[in-house]
Amino acid sequence: MSIEEKQNSPTYQDSDSIEYPQNEKEVAGFIKKFYKSNVPVEIVGSGSKRKIGKPLQCGKTLNLSKIHGIIEYFPEELYIKVKANTPIKQIEEELKKNNQQLAFEPIDFGYLLNGKSDYGTAAGQVSCNISGPRRFKVGSVRDHVLGFRGVNGRGEIIKSGGVVVKNVTGYDLSKLICGSYGTLVVLTEITFKVLPAPEESKTLIIHNQKIESAAYFLDKSISSSNDISGAIFLPTEPKVAGCVMNIENTFKLNDLKQDGSLTAIRIEGSKESIDQRMKNLINELKIVNQNISILESYQSEIFWNKVKNLEFFSSTKNNIIRIVVPPSESVNLIYQLSNKFKYYLDWGGALIWMEAFQLTEEMFESIRKKVVRLGGYVTMIKNSDYLPHVEDVFTINSDRFNISQNIKKSFDPKRILNPGKMYTGI
Repeated sequence: MSIEEKQNSPTYQDSDSIEYPQNEKEVAGFIKKFYKSNVPVEIVGSGSKRKIGKPLQCGKTLNLSKIHGIIEYFPEELYIKVKANTPIKQIEEELKKNNQQLAFEPIDFGYLLNGKSDYGTAAGQVSCNISGPRRFKVGSVRDHVLGFRGVNGRGEIIKSGGVVVKNVTGYDLSKLICGSYGTLVVLTEITFKVLPAPEESKTLIIHNQKIESAAYFLDKSISSSNDISGAIFLPTEPKVAGCVMNIENTFKLNDLKQDGSLTAIRIEGSKESIDQRMKNLINELKIVNQNISILESYQSEIFWNKVKNLEFFSSTKNNIIRIVVPPSESVNLIYQLSNKFKYYLDWGGALIWMEAFQLTEEMFESIRKKVVRLGGYVTMIKNSDYLPHVEDVFTINSDRFNISQNIKKSFDPKRILNPGKMYTGI
């Protein structure tokens, strides 16, 4: 890294400012020291999601890269306990041996943020609470965290939950720390609920749909009795200068026709069940005469892996915005935005991923106001050179801000853990 790059990098620190604890006890020791000396500290795992949120100005970095490994795994009890920095890839490989999975479909943000796979860690997934396409069926990350151990801003070791689903008395801290971006607790250990992996999957692709008809098919599919586990819309429009949704280059599958927009609906389970449910779905949607493709299990799995990892946004230099709205409002929002941005719909229309070229602070604030009026919220996932810093990366109202501030004080009274990562003053 050049001198100029070092000076312009808010997260850069000299090697002597980085601490590498070996275990939970050492994490607690470092935090106690930082607490006593009022030194703000950046919490880093693999660094795969470091760019999400506001840039930090911290005197120290606590690098958790040495705290990794599977502690225990009991397939018959449907849980796995891991150290915080255990790679998600390692966890999934272990679960695969017993035909099990993390059902929330962990997202690999490496393609989006760095242009290549960089799978991230257990703590990173929990801290960001960002789930894949199966979210509307099985819940988010927080619904699959049974318990955790960690260190608060005073240097105190805390724990919550256990190894069974019905193990919560009082406040469920496990859900609270999910999505807190390292601002409340330095995670050292996490227990996940695991579920059986589906035997097979099959994906129905409906081609050349406008957003209105696509939204209809998505809603109809999710509300049907066919147990849908994925429902997305990938438009080829609008053709926005500086934004390229590389659908054709991303999905090079033999059974997938490259013919305009894609409305994709996934069914998982046993082969016999899938075949029957797919027939039922096609009949219910009345799409016999529509232009369709059907992806069998192997290609279906590839397709959804690329979708959940946002590979069609790979290496983009533009801003990427994550918007969650009621599914009934997604079409309305796209029209309110005058079709100016590249986007796709996930979670049956409840989630909009949007790419914006030459975004300004004013444009982003306009998007935020429209989303809030519709009962949703916005997160800036990736910044660009055009807009390297956004004042409000996450959406929050005054009531939620006050609650979040009080929670922050109880966990981290001196605001030393990732201060300002999510909100100014927290």
